[in-house]
Amino acid sequence: MSAGVKSYAAVDLGASSGRVMVGRVGPDSLELTEAHRFPNRPVRVPEGLRWDVLGLYAGVLDGLRAAGQVDSVGIDSWAVDYGLLDADGALLGNPVHYRDSRTEGVAEKVWATVPAQELYAATGLQYAPFNTLYQLTAAQESAQLAHARRLLLIPDLLAYWLTGEQGTELTNASTTQLIDPRTRDWSYDIAARLGIDLGLFAPLRQPGDPAGVLRAEVLEETGLSGPVPVTTVGSHDTASAVAAVPAGCERFAYICTGTWSLAGLELDAPVLSEESRAANFTNELGLDGTVRYLRNIMGLWLLQECVRAWGDPDLGELLLDASRVPTLRSVVDAGDAAFLAPGRMPERIAEACRASGQPVPESPAEITRCILDSLALAHRRAIAEAQRLADHPVDVVHVVGGGTRNALLCQLTADACGLPVVAGPTEAAALGNVLVQARAHGLVGDLTDGRRLLTRTQPLTRYEPRGDTARWDEAEARLTRR
Repeated sequence: MSAGVKSYAAVDLGASSGRVMVGRVGPDSLELTEAHRFPNRPVRVPEGLRWDVLGLYAGVLDGLRAAGQVDSVGIDSWAVDYGLLDADGALLGNPVHYRDSRTEGVAEKVWATVPAQELYAATGLQYAPFNTLYQLTAAQESAQLAHARRLLLIPDLLAYWLTGEQGTELTNASTTQLIDPRTRDWSYDIAARLGIDLGLFAPLRQPGDPAGVLRAEVLEETGLSGPVPVTTVGSHDTASAVAAVPAGCERFAYICTGTWSLAGLELDAPVLSEESRAANFTNELGLDGTVRYLRNIMGLWLLQECVRAWGDPDLGELLLDASRVPTLRSVVDAGDAAFLAPGRMPERIAEACRASGQPVPESPAEITRCILDSLALAHRRAIAEAQRLADHPVDVVHVVGGGTRNALLCQLTADACGLPVVAGPTEAAALGNVLVQARAHGLVGDLTDGRRLLTRTQPLTRYEPRGDTARWDEAEARLTRR
C-alpha cells in the first residue's frame, strides 16, 4: 500500500442488498472497491414481515474476511428499524420490517395524544407510517417490548455484535421521530407523553466517535489482526450519501436515489413551519451540525417491483425501450403511500392511471416510462417546494446513489427541474462512510474538504435540461386535478 494511504471497510446495508466496500484514502486519492455483496431478503413469518438480521450479520463477517486487513470499520444502513435486547444482551426475535402492517392506523392514536402539528414542531419529522415512534407505539402491548432492556437501531445492533459496545448514532436516531432537531438531543417531552421509555436507547454517538474494537471472536472468524477499531459514521445511509455529495457551493439540491428517492437541501437549521409539515418535509440530522431537509419519494422501488413481477427482464433493454415511449403520456404520484406495499405493482400503476383518466400503460416499456416520468416529476416538485419553504434557492441538482446508473432518469430529472443535474458518485453512502472514518483518523479535513476530494477522484456526469418546463407543468396539473 502506498505511503500515507489507509484502508477502511464500509459496511453499507440497503433494503434489498448489503455490501462491504473497501475505501483506500490518501492525501489526494480516494479509491473504492467492492469486497463482498450479499442479498437482503426479508422473510414473511406468521407474525409478519421480518428482517433476516442474522443473515445480514453473516454477510458482514464474510465481507470483512474478503476485505482483508483494514484500519477501521464503519456501518450504515436504512433507517427507523431496530432490534430489542433482553437483560443479557441477547436479541429478542428478528427486527420488524418497516413495510410490516403493524403500524396501520397507529398514527391516529398517537395524534390523539400529541396532535400532528405539535409532533412536527417538536421533532421536525415528516409523517411516515413506519417511523420508529409509530413502531414503538404499535409494540407497546407486546411481550417482546415488555422484556426488552435495550433498543438498538440496525447499524448500532451490528456494531454491538462486532464490538460488544452499545451506542445510538445521532443521524439515524433523528429518523425515530424522538429527536429535537434544534437541540440535537432526545425530545423528552414527546417521549413522556407517549409512554416511550428513552432509557431503552443507548447513549447518543456522533459521526466520528469511536464505537469500540472488533471482538477477539470476530477477529478469529474474519482472519483480521487486531486491534481493528469500529468508527461511528453517519449510520443512516442517507446521511452518509449526502456527506458524499460532490458539491462545490451551498446552492445545491440533492437526490439520493435507490429503493427510495430522498430529495432536498442541506441546511444549517430545521424548517419547522406548519406549511413545511403540510408539505411532508422532514428535518433529519446530518454531519457537522447540518440538517437534511428532504422529502421521501417512493423511488426505484416502483421499478424494482415491476421488474420482479415481469420475471427480471434485461434492465438495459427495458430502459432503451422506455426511452422510445413518448414523454409524460401518463404519470402517477410517486409519493403515494398506495405504492408502499410489495406486489402487483404493474397492475397498481395501471389502475392509478385509469382512475385519473390518463392513457393506461400496458407494455413493460410503457409502465417503465410512466414510472421514470413520475419520479422525475416528484423530484421536481420536492426540490421546488424545498427551495420555497426554506427560502434557499439552488443552481444545480446532485443525484447520487444507484439511480445515477439510470441515464434516462437523470436526464428526465434535469428536464423536469429546469436545472443541470450532476450524477455521481453511485456508491455515495459507502463513500460518505469511508470519508467519516478517514476524517476521524486525520486523513481528511471537514465536510468541504471531503467533497473536494470526491470531485477530484470520482467520475461525474452532467445532464443539461432540454426544452422548457411547460409540459411538466401540465403533467403536474393532471395529478393535482385528481
